[in-house]
Amino acid sequence: MELFFGLYFAMTGMHAFHTVVGAGLMIWLIVKAKNKAFSATYSAPVEMVGLYWYFVVIVWIFRFPLLYLLGRT
Repeated sequence: MELFFGLYFAMTGMHAFHTVVGAGLMIWLIVKAKNKAFSATYSAPVEMVGLYWYFVVIVWIFRFPLLYLLGRT
């Protein structure tokens, strides 16, 4: 059981860290967008932050059931 809780808190903590980083990047994008830093020809940062955010979400979709199933054994 100690191994489970160690893994649970480590994995959840890492996900929380990456979620906070993603939220910070979203705020950064909002500030840049208000300053009109992006255009139809320059939108790479928006795409990169979007890819990062979707990666964090997809990892959580797989991580949550894994943690749930590990806790059931």
